[in-house]
This record gives sequence, structure tokens and C-alpha cells, in this order.
Amino acid sequence: MDFQVVVLAGGTSKNLVPLVSKEVPKALLPVGNRPVISYVLELLELSNLKDLIVVVEGQDAAVRVGSWISGAYVDRLHVEVAAVPEDVGTAGALRAIAHHLTAKDILVVSGDIVSDVPPGAVAAAHRRHDAVVTAMLCSAPVSGPSESGSSVGKDKAKKPGHYNIIGLDPTKQFLVYIATVGAELGKDIRIQKSILRAVGQMEIRSDLMDAHLYAFKRSVLQEVLDQKDTFQSLKQDVLPYLVRCQLSSEVLLNGAPQTEENGNEKASSQNNQLMLSQILANSSTPSFHELYALGPNGTTPVRRTHKCCVYIAGKSKYCVRLNSIQAFSDINRDVIGDASHLSGYAFSAQNNIIHPSAELGSKTTVGPHCMLGEGSQMGDKCSVKRSVIGRHCRIGSNVKVVNSVVMNHVTIGDGCSIQNSIICSNVQLQDRVVLKDCQVGAGFVVTAGSECKGEALAKKEK
Repeated sequence: MDFQVVVLAGGTSKNLVPLVSKEVPKALLPVGNRPVISYVLELLELSNLKDLIVVVEGQDAAVRVGSWISGAYVDRLHVEVAAVPEDVGTAGALRAIAHHLTAKDILVVSGDIVSDVPPGAVAAAHRRHDAVVTAMLCSAPVSGPSESGSSVGKDKAKKPGHYNIIGLDPTKQFLVYIATVGAELGKDIRIQKSILRAVGQMEIRSDLMDAHLYAFKRSVLQEVLDQKDTFQSLKQDVLPYLVRCQLSSEVLLNGAPQTEENGNEKASSQNNQLMLSQILANSSTPSFHELYALGPNGTTPVRRTHKCCVYIAGKSKYCVRLNSIQAFSDINRDVIGDASHLSGYAFSAQNNIIHPSAELGSKTTVGPHCMLGEGSQMGDKCSVKRSVIGRHCRIGSNVKVVNSVVMNHVTIGDGCSIQNSIICSNVQLQDRVVLKDCQVGAGFVVTAGSECKGEALAKKEK
């Protein structure tokens, strides 16, 4: 399809500490015992998108991610790994590799998406509309009990969620408004009259999430990145800017807006805004779709050069980003539970996955929706429920693991109890340790008899 694909794989994201470290960058965090980036790479492969640039923040992280990809996908994908400075943001990362981008259209995918929505469908919609940008939207995850912090320390659990407020034209093909608000969704949202005049009618949605998968027209993307050198984020800066510009009455040349409308300035005058409740009134102006066929004065047809489109994934589709500790737990639980088709494994009659090389002691039970990795050993009278246990773990007797993720090469002593927790690789839990709602960073030793609740335990990084 002549698309270049850029996978933004991040680096050692601060909001995932202590799960990430210099040794384990975000892209290599395990989901169902395989690196999270593997889910995106296989999704792209299924859409026959095999020529990829994977962008990683930090030289060391790039080397680690690159060596894993080259081993796992040899002869399957053509992958170039590019290192960019840390904390440059998603727009900054693209700016740093802009000289590599040569195709007419660019597909930009976040490396932390776990999804079954085919990226090829987004690319096809983009081409069909000849759009400047096409954003994939999917159903926002419903916050259930997990929001109370089932596997997250108290301080992390209390942070409010964010909602995307998305305005669509009546055909649900064009993106005409986008904003991110905090948890106070009940408050009025102010939308400028100029937007409503241009759009005619708008459907406001708060139940959709920007999945961070975009198709861009390369010429326009590069022009915006060049001209707007302060833009750091695709989601917060570039996409809202393009959406505002499509409503501008300025002449469009080469598909790129020449001047920016002051859409991002908060209008000081009350008269220039409408309350959300007033938007619902029917409008006699043409629909947004029809406006595109008319000139600024409503008569002369113009070339449709600047369209911001959306691809809305079906409600039955799975799409979640691993961008928080809570999301890490939720996704791991999902791929061995309701979204098991994503795991890539065949489940047993007991609805679990126990590697043939794993060893279980007498009276040890591994329940449904569990995974036990290669070479791991469990002692007698252990119980595992709704948990993922990695490779080559040594687990003693009388150990209980519930709703937890245990990574690779972990040693767990006799009589331990682990609930709603994440145990990173090479951790040692001595006998009778009790953990609830904890994260234990790589290589940490928890001394015998310790009882911890809602804590993040980690070595100090050198």
C-alpha cells in the first residue's frame, strides 16, 4: 500500500517504574510471557505491513529492543531500529527520524498497543478519503473495580483518568473536534461558535479513545513538524492542530494549511462560545461533508485537500494501551482471560496454559485463566489463580499467587502469599513473605516474614 510504518516504542517510561529499568525498557515488558511490542509487530505483519521503523528512546534501550526483534522476527519483518533522545515526545521522535520518511503516507503506531484491530483497515480508510490524517478510535475501557487499584499502590491508584472529548460530523467519518479533559466529565464543555458554524452539526462522544494509531499524509506531517518546532505530542499538539486547520477559512496550498487559526486560544468573550447543551439544536447549514464540496462562499467547488478522518473500531474489538501499571495488570489478565485469542497460545481443557517443561508438586493447583512458563517449578500444596508466571521460576511449597504477574527467574520461598501484585524478573522472595497490591522491581530481595501492602519495592538505579 506504499505506507511506511513507524512504531513508537518509548523508552523507560517513568510512570511504569519499577516495572521498567535499564535492562527492561517498556517495549520488552512481558504481556502473557512475551514482550508487549510483539503484539503490535504481529498485528502489522497480519496486515502485510512488514517494512517498519521502530523508534526507541535512549541508545541502550534501542540496542536491547533491536536485538530482541532481530532474533524473534528474522526473515519475517524488515525492521530498522532508530534511537532518539529520551523525553522528546511522540512528535519529537518523528521529527528526529523525519529524514527516513519517504513514502506518500506514514502509519504511526504506538508500540504499547495490544489490539486485534487491523492497522491495514485504518490505512485503507485513509487512502479512500485521501485524508491528511486518519485517527483510529476505539471504545474507551470501562473502569471497573480495577480503578480502585487492585494491583496498584494507593498513591498511583488515586490519579484521575482522562477522557477524550471527540466531535464527529454526522457521517462519523470526519474528526472535527478533539480535547482531553480530566475526570470531571460532568462539567460543561465550551466549544467555539466558529467551529459550529463550519461544521453545521456535530456529534460529541466521550466513550471513544484515541488509540494512538494514525495514518498521516507525509508531506503535511513533515511541514507541521518543521513549522511547529515546539510541538512535542502527536495526540496533544499535532492532531488538534490539524483538526483546527481543516476548519480554517484560509486558502490551502499543497494540502497544508498556510496559517493557523487561533483555535487553541481560550476565547475571552462569552459570546464566542456555546454550551454543549445548545449544540444539539438542529442546524440548517450544510453538513460538514457537503461543506467540503463547496468553496468558502458556499458556491465554488474546491479540491478536498485537507480532511481529518477517523476509523472507529467495532465495539467487540479489543484495544488497550500499556501506559500505566494498572494497564499492565489489566492487559496481562485479559490475554489469559476474555481476550485469550490475542495470546498466541492454545489453552488447555482447564482453560489455562502450562508449558510442558513446567513441574508441579503434589496437591498444587493452577486454575483457569493462568499461565505457567517454560522450565518453572512449583512445590507442593501451591495455588495459582488468574495469574501469569514467567519462565524458569522456582516456587516453594504452600505458596498462594492470586491476580498477579510474576516475571522470569523469580525465586519464591515457602509459605508466601502474593495478591494483586507484580513481581519483576530475578526477584527473590524469602520464606513467608506476604504481598498485597505491590510492585517489586527487578533483582530485589524481600526478606523473610515481610508483610507489604500497596508498596513499590525496588533497588536504587545506579
